Parts: sequence; structure tokens; C-alpha cells
Amino acid sequence: MKKLFECIPNYSEGRRSEVIESIVDCFRGKEGVKLLDYQTDSDHNRLVITAIGEAKPLKEAVLKSCEVAIEKIDLNKHEGQHPRMGAIDVVPFVPCRNSNIEEADALAKEVGQELGNMGVPVFLYEDSATKENRVNLAEIRKGQFEGMAEKLKDLDNWKSDFGPVGEIHPTAGVSAVGARMPLIAFNINLNTSDIEIAKRIAKTIRHSSGGYRYLKAIGVNLSEENIAQVSINMVNYEKTAMYRAFEAVKMEAQRYGVSIRESEVVGLLPMQALIDSACYYLQINDDFDAHKQVMENRLLEEENNEVE
Repeated sequence: MKKLFECIPNYSEGRRSEVIESIVDCFRGKEGVKLLDYQTDSDHNRLVITAIGEAKPLKEAVLKSCEVAIEKIDLNKHEGQHPRMGAIDVVPFVPCRNSNIEEADALAKEVGQELGNMGVPVFLYEDSATKENRVNLAEIRKGQFEGMAEKLKDLDNWKSDFGPVGEIHPTAGVSAVGARMPLIAFNINLNTSDIEIAKRIAKTIRHSSGGYRYLKAIGVNLSEENIAQVSINMVNYEKTAMYRAFEAVKMEAQRYGVSIRESEVVGLLPMQALIDSACYYLQINDDFDAHKQVMENRLLEEENNEVE
């Protein structure tokens, strides 16, 4: 069977439809690549694409999208709620089917080198990181685009892995590329416009401030809806579950007399993450076997047996 990888590149453009479509077009109708999903947010001013494919065609699609983003995005004119440091802000590769993290790492490094050849400094992160201070994306992104030129002068700590050394791309900034395991982008919207409440909640629940392991969070303002959001990245849903993050936000919000309006998932997520949450809220006992008792899982198993 073919080896498949998932790629979830993030671009710093969520408002100009013509730019968004030109980037997404790089993944449409390409043999060996399947565009699974793309989502934009005008408040975050960000585009997130989810694509799956074999290594070579997926690499070609990603690099073509990078060329378009470099041409059409100028971070000197970019504003948004989501932290960003590059036009192609981050490019993660995830092993998907018949592939492993080592192969995803090799693919990430090939893409990183090519992106560096386009004039964009590239830092390898997560499982591809070459230094301890580059494992965490937030650490690389600290200072954002506006502070990155000064940051990169510190060659002892921030010499790029690929591309220009000691300077940023004048309009596209810098990028992070790497291999990682599945991540869930999970946002919780609050029934308040007070951004400070969202920031306090995010600080309480995220690991870097003493909260849950494998959980990253920031507070952002959704100006179009006039509400505050706790924007969460869950880097290991098996060890810190979605329901645990939700309940933590709910509990902390009550301190300020605020309730949860709704939650949202950005991009794709593993089905098991939703099953775990359903089991928690329905108080299903430990005898439940998702592999045997979820209808879709059994049907998929039967289909695979027929193919074999």
C-alpha cells in the first residue's frame, strides 16, 4: 500500500479571497494529493489547509503554494489576532498511512531546504528540531514578524536551519517546518467581549504557565462577532483529552461570571478524540470498545478485509 502523509500548512492570509484561492489551487486536482479541507478566519487573518498525499506530489504541491504565498503576502501590511512570523507561517508533516515519524521528518527537511532556497529562513521544529529551543513552535515564533529581524542576529541561538542566515525575508518573514504527531486545533468562544478574561483562562490552562501538559492556549478577540476566544492547540489528545480542556475553560470562565458560547475544531482531528469525549460526557463504562462497537469502524474493517 502507498505511504501517505498529512500536511497542514498555515498561511498568513484569511481575508483576501483571491489570494486564498490561488494558494488552495496548488492542492486541487493534483495526482497523488487530496485536498481534505481548508479554513480561513478573518479575525486571525489566517488560512489553514489540510492535504494528504504521497511524499513527492505532496512536496511539490506544498512548495508551489509557498511560491504563491511569497509572491502575494506582505507581512509588513498584515494584521491579525493569531501570532505569526511568516507568510508561510508553519508547515507540519504528519505520518498518516504506512508511514512513520522518521519518514515525515525526512520529507519535512526536503521541503525546508527548498523553501530556504526561495529566500525564506527556515527553522525545523517539533520532531525535526535541531536544537532544544526549537522544539516548541511558540518559542521560535516569539517576537513575531516585527521582532524577527533583531532576533535572527543572535546566531548562537537563532541561526536558521535552511535559507538566509541572520536576516529575514523582507516580506515573507521566516517559516517553521517539521514533523509531528496529530495536533487538534480546538477553539472555545466565550459569551463575553472581554479579551482579558480569555487571556487569563488561557494562561491558567496552558502547560507553559503551569496548566495541562500537551496543551497550548492563547486568548484572542473575534472582532466581527464581538466575543473573546480561548484558542487551543492540543499536541497529544491521548494524554490531555479534549473534554478536559473544555471543562477547564468552563470552570475558569465561571470565576468571571462568563459561560461558553460554543466550541469549534479547525481542520481535521482523529475520531478517537471525539469518542473519548463522548464516553466522558455519557459516562460510558470501561467495557466499551470503539473498535468493535462504532459502526463505521466495523464497516471500514470489513471493507479492508474485502480488499485484501
